[in-house]
Amino acid sequence: MTSGWVGVDLDGTLAHWDEASSATGEIGPPIPRMVNRVIGWLKSGRDVRIVTARVGPLGRENVPMDDPWHPENQRAKIEAWCLQHFRQVLPLTCQKDYLMLELWDDRCVQVVPNTGMTVLEHALQTRDHGTQ
Repeated sequence: MTSGWVGVDLDGTLAHWDEASSATGEIGPPIPRMVNRVIGWLKSGRDVRIVTARVGPLGRENVPMDDPWHPENQRAKIEAWCLQHFRQVLPLTCQKDYLMLELWDDRCVQVVPNTGMTVLEHALQTRDHGTQ
């Protein structure tokens, strides 16, 4: 097994995200395809972590503890959501590090290392020029 971990975004990737979620700080219903993917990874022994700004301090330094958006309140909600859908609490982070192998996220654009080209651009160029 490869050492390192897989990061998975919460809102819009693992859980449905909409304006109501944004207003209340609640976590939406699970997105079955992604939740099942994570369950498979966990069964195979992979280290899976939720990467979410909900537990980060940026912009929330003055949020009162009783506010639903306080990072510790969000942490508790996410942990409960994990128990419900994964039967275990997944590690939570708002940062990546050098041990992160991949990130699954609804906002990411993957770039080919050291090129500045997106993976899609590279694939199209390779297809159009018949090169690898």
